[in-house]
Amino acid sequence: MMVLIDIESGDVRLEGLLDKNSGQKAVVVCHPHPLYGGSMDNPVVETIVQAFKEKGYTTLQFNFRGVGNSAGVFDDGDGEQEDVQAAISKLNQEGFEHITLAGYSFGARINAQVVSNGCNIEDHIMVSPPVGFMSFDDVTSLPLTGLIVSGEHDEYAPPHLIEDHIKRWKISVQYEVIKNCDHFYSTGLGRLKGILVDYLSQVKVV
Repeated sequence: MMVLIDIESGDVRLEGLLDKNSGQKAVVVCHPHPLYGGSMDNPVVETIVQAFKEKGYTTLQFNFRGVGNSAGVFDDGDGEQEDVQAAISKLNQEGFEHITLAGYSFGARINAQVVSNGCNIEDHIMVSPPVGFMSFDDVTSLPLTGLIVSGEHDEYAPPHLIEDHIKRWKISVQYEVIKNCDHFYSTGLGRLKGILVDYLSQVKVV
Protein backbone atom coordinates (compact mmCIF):
# COMPACT_ATOMS: atom_id res chain seq x y z
CA MET A 1 0.00 0.00 0.00
CA MET A 2 1.33 3.43 -0.93
CA VAL A 3 1.91 5.73 2.04
CA LEU A 4 3.01 9.35 2.30
CA ILE A 5 6.32 9.66 4.16
CA ASP A 6 8.80 12.33 5.22
CA ILE A 7 12.44 12.24 4.11
CA GLU A 8 14.98 14.31 6.02
CA SER A 9 17.54 15.83 3.64
CA GLY A 10 19.78 17.75 6.04
CA ASP A 11 17.48 20.35 7.54
CA VAL A 12 15.00 20.10 4.65
CA ARG A 13 11.92 17.90 4.90
CA LEU A 14 10.86 16.23 1.67
CA GLU A 15 7.58 14.49 0.90
CA GLY A 16 7.65 11.05 -0.65
CA LEU A 17 5.40 8.16 -1.59
CA LEU A 18 6.55 4.72 -0.44
CA ASP A 19 4.94 1.52 -1.70
CA LYS A 20 6.42 -1.50 0.07
CA ASN A 21 6.77 -4.97 -1.38
CA SER A 22 7.77 -8.06 0.58
CA GLY A 23 11.09 -8.51 -1.25
CA GLN A 24 14.40 -6.74 -0.71
CA LYS A 25 14.62 -4.95 -4.06
CA ALA A 26 13.73 -1.25 -3.99
CA VAL A 27 13.97 1.75 -6.31
CA VAL A 28 14.21 5.51 -5.89
CA VAL A 29 12.58 7.34 -8.83
CA CYS A 30 13.45 11.00 -9.45
CA HIS A 31 11.34 13.54 -11.33
CA PRO A 32 12.00 16.18 -14.05
CA HIS A 33 13.02 19.81 -13.64
CA PRO A 34 11.30 21.65 -10.74
CA LEU A 35 11.37 24.99 -12.57
CA TYR A 36 9.44 23.53 -15.51
CA GLY A 37 6.62 21.88 -13.58
CA GLY A 38 8.39 18.64 -12.72
CA SER A 39 7.13 16.63 -9.75
CA MET A 40 6.78 13.08 -8.52
CA ASP A 41 3.31 12.99 -10.11
CA ASN A 42 4.75 13.29 -13.62
CA PRO A 43 3.30 10.66 -16.03
CA VAL A 44 6.74 9.35 -17.03
CA VAL A 45 7.72 9.02 -13.36
CA GLU A 46 4.47 7.16 -12.69
CA THR A 47 5.17 4.84 -15.62
CA ILE A 48 8.63 4.03 -14.27
CA VAL A 49 7.14 3.38 -10.83
CA GLN A 50 4.46 1.06 -12.24
CA ALA A 51 7.05 -0.98 -14.15
CA PHE A 52 9.07 -1.55 -10.99
CA LYS A 53 5.96 -2.44 -8.98
CA GLU A 54 5.00 -5.07 -11.55
CA LYS A 55 8.39 -6.69 -11.05
CA GLY A 56 8.08 -6.85 -7.28
CA TYR A 57 10.10 -3.82 -6.22
CA THR A 58 9.38 -1.48 -3.35
CA THR A 59 9.13 2.00 -4.87
CA LEU A 60 9.97 5.42 -3.47
CA GLN A 61 9.15 8.55 -5.45
CA PHE A 62 9.60 11.97 -3.87
CA ASN A 63 9.46 15.69 -4.55
CA PHE A 64 12.75 17.54 -4.68
CA ARG A 65 13.14 20.51 -2.33
CA GLY A 66 10.77 23.34 -3.15
CA VAL A 67 8.34 21.10 -5.05
CA GLY A 68 4.82 20.29 -3.83
CA ASN A 69 4.85 19.96 -0.06
CA SER A 70 8.62 19.51 0.16
CA ALA A 71 10.33 22.30 2.10
CA GLY A 72 13.22 24.39 0.85
CA VAL A 73 13.86 25.99 -2.53
CA PHE A 74 15.39 24.91 -5.83
CA ASP A 75 19.17 24.62 -5.41
CA ASP A 76 20.39 24.34 -9.01
CA GLY A 77 21.19 20.66 -8.61
CA ASP A 78 23.43 20.80 -5.53
CA GLY A 79 20.86 20.35 -2.79
CA GLU A 80 18.94 18.02 -5.08
CA GLN A 81 21.88 15.60 -5.02
CA GLU A 82 21.59 15.60 -1.23
CA ASP A 83 17.87 14.84 -1.66
CA VAL A 84 18.66 11.75 -3.72
CA GLN A 85 21.16 10.53 -1.15
CA ALA A 86 18.58 11.13 1.57
CA ALA A 87 16.02 9.03 -0.32
CA ILE A 88 18.52 6.19 -0.67
CA SER A 89 19.28 6.43 3.06
CA LYS A 90 15.55 6.33 3.82
CA LEU A 91 15.25 3.00 2.02
CA ASN A 92 18.31 1.73 3.90
CA GLN A 93 16.63 2.74 7.16
CA GLU A 94 13.52 0.83 6.07
CA GLY A 95 15.67 -2.29 5.72
CA PHE A 96 16.28 -2.37 1.97
CA GLU A 97 19.79 -3.24 0.85
CA HIS A 98 19.35 -3.82 -2.90
CA ILE A 99 18.55 -0.41 -4.35
CA THR A 100 18.15 0.81 -7.91
CA LEU A 101 18.27 4.50 -8.80
CA ALA A 102 16.07 5.66 -11.70
CA GLY A 103 15.36 9.13 -13.02
CA TYR A 104 13.69 10.98 -15.85
CA SER A 105 15.13 14.11 -17.50
CA PHE A 106 16.43 16.44 -14.73
CA GLY A 107 16.05 13.52 -12.33
CA ALA A 108 18.36 11.47 -14.54
CA ARG A 109 20.88 14.34 -14.58
CA ILE A 110 20.92 14.61 -10.79
CA ASN A 111 21.15 10.84 -10.38
CA ALA A 112 24.06 10.70 -12.82
CA GLN A 113 26.04 13.11 -10.67
CA VAL A 114 25.21 11.16 -7.52
CA VAL A 115 26.32 7.89 -9.15
CA SER A 116 29.47 9.50 -10.57
CA ASN A 117 30.38 10.75 -7.09
CA GLY A 118 29.72 7.32 -5.56
CA CYS A 119 26.63 5.99 -3.79
CA ASN A 120 25.26 2.78 -2.28
CA ILE A 121 23.16 1.35 -5.11
CA GLU A 122 23.21 -1.76 -7.31
CA ASP A 123 21.74 -0.49 -10.59
CA HIS A 124 21.14 2.82 -12.35
CA ILE A 125 18.55 3.64 -15.04
CA MET A 126 18.27 6.90 -16.98
CA VAL A 127 15.21 7.91 -19.00
CA SER A 128 15.91 10.80 -21.37
CA PRO A 129 19.03 12.18 -19.68
CA PRO A 130 18.90 15.81 -20.92
CA VAL A 131 22.35 15.98 -22.52
CA GLY A 132 21.09 18.52 -25.05
CA PHE A 133 19.79 20.86 -22.34
CA MET A 134 22.17 20.46 -19.39
CA SER A 135 25.90 19.83 -19.25
CA PHE A 136 27.04 16.33 -18.30
CA ASP A 137 30.73 17.20 -18.55
CA ASP A 138 31.26 16.78 -14.81
CA VAL A 139 29.73 13.29 -14.89
CA THR A 140 32.97 11.41 -15.35
CA SER A 141 32.01 7.79 -14.74
CA LEU A 142 28.77 5.78 -14.61
CA PRO A 143 29.86 2.19 -13.95
CA LEU A 144 26.57 1.09 -12.38
CA THR A 145 24.36 2.14 -15.28
CA GLY A 146 22.40 -0.76 -16.76
CA LEU A 147 19.77 0.92 -18.97
CA ILE A 148 19.30 4.22 -20.81
CA VAL A 149 16.12 5.05 -22.74
CA SER A 150 15.36 8.01 -24.99
CA GLY A 151 12.97 9.00 -27.76
CA GLU A 152 13.90 9.17 -31.41
CA HIS A 153 12.76 12.81 -31.59
CA ASP A 154 13.85 13.90 -28.11
CA GLU A 155 15.34 17.37 -28.54
CA TYR A 156 16.48 17.53 -24.89
CA ALA A 157 18.03 14.05 -24.93
CA PRO A 158 19.10 13.56 -28.56
CA PRO A 159 20.10 9.94 -29.21
CA HIS A 160 23.34 10.86 -30.99
CA LEU A 161 24.51 12.99 -28.05
CA ILE A 162 23.65 10.24 -25.58
CA GLU A 163 25.69 7.83 -27.70
CA ASP A 164 28.64 10.24 -27.53
CA HIS A 165 28.42 10.29 -23.74
CA ILE A 166 28.13 6.50 -23.53
CA LYS A 167 31.41 6.27 -25.45
CA ARG A 168 33.00 8.87 -23.18
CA TRP A 169 31.88 7.01 -20.05
CA LYS A 170 33.21 3.74 -21.53
CA ILE A 171 30.24 1.74 -20.24
CA SER A 172 28.51 -1.34 -21.60
CA VAL A 173 24.87 -0.39 -21.24
CA GLN A 174 21.54 -1.39 -22.75
CA TYR A 175 20.49 1.66 -24.78
CA GLU A 176 16.96 1.81 -26.22
CA VAL A 177 15.62 4.48 -28.56
CA ILE A 178 11.82 4.60 -28.92
CA LYS A 179 10.77 5.45 -32.47
CA ASN A 180 8.47 8.42 -33.15
CA CYS A 181 8.75 9.51 -29.51
CA ASP A 182 9.69 12.91 -28.06
CA HIS A 183 10.96 14.00 -24.65
CA PHE A 184 7.51 13.92 -23.07
CA TYR A 185 6.56 10.38 -24.15
CA SER A 186 3.06 11.50 -25.09
CA THR A 187 2.81 8.50 -27.44
CA GLY A 188 5.52 6.38 -25.87
CA LEU A 189 4.53 5.58 -22.29
CA GLY A 190 3.44 2.05 -23.13
CA ARG A 191 6.64 1.31 -25.00
CA LEU A 192 8.72 2.82 -22.20
CA LYS A 193 7.01 0.61 -19.64
CA GLY A 194 7.55 -2.44 -21.82
CA ILE A 195 11.28 -1.74 -22.11
CA LEU A 196 11.57 -1.29 -18.35
CA VAL A 197 9.61 -4.46 -17.55
CA ASP A 198 11.67 -6.50 -20.02
CA TYR A 199 14.89 -5.15 -18.53
CA LEU A 200 13.79 -5.80 -14.95
CA SER A 201 12.69 -9.32 -15.89
CA GLN A 202 16.37 -10.14 -16.25
CA VAL A 203 16.98 -9.15 -12.62
CA LYS A 204 16.18 -11.67 -9.92
CA VAL A 205 14.04 -10.10 -7.19
CA VAL A 206 15.25 -11.05 -3.71
